[in-house]
Amino acid sequence: MSRRWAVLMGGCLLAAGVAIGIAGAKPSPADDKKVVAALDTEYQAAVKANDAAKMGRILADDFILVEGDGAVSTKEDLLKEARSKRIHYEHQDGSEQTVRVWGDTAVVTAKLWGKGIEAGKAFDWTLWYSDTYVRTAKGWSYVFGQASLALPKK
Repeated sequence: MSRRWAVLMGGCLLAAGVAIGIAGAKPSPADDKKVVAALDTEYQAAVKANDAAKMGRILADDFILVEGDGAVSTKEDLLKEARSKRIHYEHQDGSEQTVRVWGDTAVVTAKLWGKGIEAGKAFDWTLWYSDTYVRTAKGWSYVFGQASLALPKK
């Protein structure tokens, strides 16, 4: 093998190693925060649209939601509700979103404004929620949610 060929091959192997290293690199906490923030925003939009398919992709199979009044819902409970289209949202909008990441676990805390009609009755509330996500082999998955009682009206 000529010296020129050896240098060329060495350069190709180095480039391939860098590409593999970049592709296999673990995302930074800042990258994870962006991904989880976007996923949580996507989930709230799916709830607003009663998009059970999108909700189902984001929610873990063993997902649990604990509401401020103590009610507990599973993934299937939420998907059934979305499919029924019993709730029509005018707003399902988050604000003041904060994402904290600890390795393969992330918690989103945000204020949520919900407004619409449920079973023929108007509703308009704001509450705080915390959503917990876990990194899986398939990406981030929403595993646990907890919501406060509705905040007092100002």
